[in-house]
Amino acid sequence: MRLGLRHPLVLMAASGALVTGVVAGAVAQEGVPPTVTTPGTPTGTTPATPPVTTPPAAVDLTIEANGDFLIHKPVWMAAASFTGGRGYDFAPMFRQIKPYVQGADLAFCHMETPMTPRAPSGYPVFNAPPALARAIRSTGWDACSTASNHTLDQGQYGVDATIAALRGEGIAHAGSASSASGARRVTMLEAKGMKVAFLAYTQLSNGQTLPHPWSMRWASAGAIIADARRARRAGADVVIVNVHWGDEYDHAPNAGQRALADALVRSRVVTAVVGQHVHVVQPIQRVRGVPVVFGEGNLVSNQGAFAGLTPGSQDGYLALLRIRIGADGRDRLRRVDYVPVYVRHPDYTVVPVGIALRRGEGLAAEYRASWGRTVGVVGHGTMHGPWDRAAP
Repeated sequence: MRLGLRHPLVLMAASGALVTGVVAGAVAQEGVPPTVTTPGTPTGTTPATPPVTTPPAAVDLTIEANGDFLIHKPVWMAAASFTGGRGYDFAPMFRQIKPYVQGADLAFCHMETPMTPRAPSGYPVFNAPPALARAIRSTGWDACSTASNHTLDQGQYGVDATIAALRGEGIAHAGSASSASGARRVTMLEAKGMKVAFLAYTQLSNGQTLPHPWSMRWASAGAIIADARRARRAGADVVIVNVHWGDEYDHAPNAGQRALADALVRSRVVTAVVGQHVHVVQPIQRVRGVPVVFGEGNLVSNQGAFAGLTPGSQDGYLALLRIRIGADGRDRLRRVDYVPVYVRHPDYTVVPVGIALRRGEGLAAEYRASWGRTVGVVGHGTMHGPWDRAAP
């Protein structure tokens, strides 16, 4: 949700019918243009000047996507401390990355855990305070994926409450549903006059009972490609697919990730694939010439070496997808720049590491180590690389 810009949410049913509409532009009137006359010149003796037509220009979009919201008890307690115990305020944790989120044309987050009015709870059965949705809105995210191995931690009640919390703040979602009809809809947003479909799925669960077949979107190549084609028929210029996948704490994409990424890219109806779940960063690698974001690590959590986990679980990155829609309407992911981030304790501020190092902020040794870990895994090449500028 950019300040000063509008990105109306469009939800398309399976039939392609408009569910939440955007008013179409006016259609030019038919007929012959009036004859052009010049004073002193007989009517009809001056040929009409042919109209000047400008070929449609290419449109460039930057779409931001990031790692997991994983709200452990120390994280929500820090959010409570920011209000003096009168509720929760998560927004300060994201203040330093706000320029990247708000500055992108669209921004997509990953809500790994449910948000309900029930008492907060952490691992292994999560429940985050719904106040997190306010911080998502104020930071500037436009939509969140809600398909993960923790989606069903609070059952269908948790699915419904999470969707309600996001909708209450004007945030779109994809990956879970409160009804069969909701599951058939495609989440579509608009930026610079282009329609962007956002699809979300999970390859994993924690063995919870699926309340309904439509409660959560499972990742399979066939289902995703079918949804992407429906989105294209509904007018999508760009299709972004978010997948919760991989082996926890393993930087290397597994065979299932690689196979699914290959199928999606090969389909030619998916513009970009981004992923989360493993709690450490995974590389950005070209698949059939298209960069795939295999894993963005954590965005915010209480993980780290102090908790007996790898130091890399404090690392993550913001993926900046550079997409061009050509004059011929064809879309292409040209490049992915990524902003390495680090969760600073004990206030759980998400710090853009490159900027912190350039400004000489404290914890320089931690930031250098984080930068080295992230760039060492994610890498750089002709189509991707680390980004240390103050804007997207």
